[in-house]
Amino acid sequence: MSDLDHLIKQNSEWAANVKQQDPDFFNRLSKQQKPKILWIGCSDSRVPANQIIGLPPGEVFVHRNIANVVAHSDLNCLSVVHYAVEVLAVEHIIVCGHYGCGGVAAAMDDAQYGLIDNWLHHIKDISRIYAETLANTPKEKRADVLCELNVREQLKNVAESSVVKKAWEQGKELTLHGWIYSIKDGLIRKLERIEK
Repeated sequence: MSDLDHLIKQNSEWAANVKQQDPDFFNRLSKQQKPKILWIGCSDSRVPANQIIGLPPGEVFVHRNIANVVAHSDLNCLSVVHYAVEVLAVEHIIVCGHYGCGGVAAAMDDAQYGLIDNWLHHIKDISRIYAETLANTPKEKRADVLCELNVREQLKNVAESSVVKKAWEQGKELTLHGWIYSIKDGLIRKLERIEK
């Protein structure tokens, strides 16, 4: 097994560089976490939330999973939403999917992958709901369209969560955003926005 000492070295260099640019950065960061944004995104290593929106550590609370799914049975995701809304008082929740998502691609074929098949079932459900839309989409664009539909459906799931409904009933400032990111050009496109 290879050692990862090079990552420790890179971390040391990064921390030194940050301190050189902003000597008080880590001191400020250690005192409080007060992000205004919760990012729910895909685990794909090519889609790092802070980097693609140009924000430093401490500015975005992040939850990632395969294909940015927000399932009402996923206590991990719902706990993140609860903490972000109730404790951190975020003002924006972003569900950001991306074109070329491996989870979406896997959900589109009939192969068996094992344990992840249970997770991909959420996306297969979306495929069934929008079967006519997908059938009328050129084959080479279907995966991209399903990526977009997945973002829209997951955003609805966030909006229908008890945490968000309660926040809106209490008059909290909370806006939901559905975005899609393109790995090919590095750009984000807005798909949907929900606010009460």
